[in-house]
Amino acid sequence: LDLAARIVEGARAPRDEAFAVVFVGIGITSRETDAFLERLDRSGARERSVLYINQTRDPTIERLLAPRVALAQAEHLAFDLGMHVLVVIADLTHYCEALREIATAREEIPGRRGYPGYMYSDLASIYERAGVLAGKPGSVTQLPILTMPDDDITHPIPDLTGYITEGQVVLSRDLHRRGVFPPVDVLPSLSRLMQSGIGAGKTAAEHREWSNQLYAVYTRGREARLMAAIVGEAGLAPEDRRALAFADRFELDFVGQGEARRTIGETLEIGWRLLETLPREDLHRLSDTVWAARSAGAASQPAVVRP
Repeated sequence: LDLAARIVEGARAPRDEAFAVVFVGIGITSRETDAFLERLDRSGARERSVLYINQTRDPTIERLLAPRVALAQAEHLAFDLGMHVLVVIADLTHYCEALREIATAREEIPGRRGYPGYMYSDLASIYERAGVLAGKPGSVTQLPILTMPDDDITHPIPDLTGYITEGQVVLSRDLHRRGVFPPVDVLPSLSRLMQSGIGAGKTAAEHREWSNQLYAVYTRGREARLMAAIVGEAGLAPEDRRALAFADRFELDFVGQGEARRTIGETLEIGWRLLETLPREDLHRLSDTVWAARSAGAASQPAVVRP
């Protein structure tokens, strides 16, 4: 819940409009509840938050009711009172386990790994209660959080979630153990809306090429890391060794930002500095125009972000 707490603490509406957070805790422990509430009190975020807490000791049926009651509250705040509402739900895995438990008790026909066959439509009935309504003020933004059983992204819960939501941020236990915060695993993470929200007039004109190049080199570095475990780093090709070193710096300097908050402009600059550690022949995704603009100091100017 640490990352969820940080998101709630830092969340704001554009242009200082009316804003609220609705937090739903599903199957969380008393210790997690106390720690979360303490952080909200300390940061002052509790004053603009509505909390629905279902703890591990509470009845199973409440796990199924909690997110729907909370979303009804969020929709009232957004579409009746005109507020921008962020809904944070943690942990959807506990919700799905409760769904399976009740389906089993009702002797329903099980689907994948014992979960009911209607779990997809059930999750969709939660995830799709986000967005805006024509002619109504306010909005609902939803951030569901789930734990992948056995870190398996093909497990029915994360798998079905990925089909429904507009993107996913995957966290890595390995990065967490190495002290990288937030421990975001870039490769399996995705956003289906990113390409519509970047570029000239939104972030920076070179954002798309910059992003593609970072992703490509980091991917090669991760592959080189696996090869190095077999043949040793000395057995890698020169380009693979450079990509391997890049992957280490990317995780520490780009992904890991600690407690600091970054602007998009600062993030672009950090990415450019990482790319500039590589020779031009390694940067296959950058056009000559963008590279020349960067070399001349024209690229990665302070970003203009539309609210």
